[in-house]
Amino acid sequence: MARTTLRELNGFDNTPATLKDSTLVMIDYQNTYTTGVMEFEDWEPALDAAADLLARAREAGSTVIHIVNDGGEGTPYDVRAEIGQIHPTVAPIEGEATVIKGAPNAYVGTNLGELVGKAGNDDVVIAGFMTNMCVQFTAEGTFLAGKKPTVVADASATRPLEAGIVPVSAEQLHNSALATIGDLYGVVVKSAADLR
Repeated sequence: MARTTLRELNGFDNTPATLKDSTLVMIDYQNTYTTGVMEFEDWEPALDAAADLLARAREAGSTVIHIVNDGGEGTPYDVRAEIGQIHPTVAPIEGEATVIKGAPNAYVGTNLGELVGKAGNDDVVIAGFMTNMCVQFTAEGTFLAGKKPTVVADASATRPLEAGIVPVSAEQLHNSALATIGDLYGVVVKSAADLR
């Protein structure tokens, strides 16, 4: 049986973004996921890939926007505490905006849409933590805003879940989220090296 994607059925362009013509959105690279109760089993490779992506974007002159989730004081997502800060490996530099959100879709209740619009690029490169949550829903939000998301797989990661009918490994969840994104919302690439 032939398989096709919703993107193909709709005639959407599947060409990956070019960093020099894109806005980079770095999602929730917070210490939340590198230590403590929410620590990923294998976060280092994704963070290293994110650092490579960020360096390439800066070299290309991309507009870079950082996103952090604020869950409130005393939570693992407390942006006022070290646990909720962006990991130093991918911390913002002067001139890079940081958007504080409270929902998985980083456009909800924030000025992200305004910042992406001001950058003036149709292509938006997205990577971050967690693939199945904020990366997926922000890719959807980008698509619904009329922009063209490209998600970088190896710079994104998640954790295993046992919240459904059967346990799901981090790898399964990560790949399922990327498949959902690639089916409709955007282009998925393996690494920053694929962004021409």
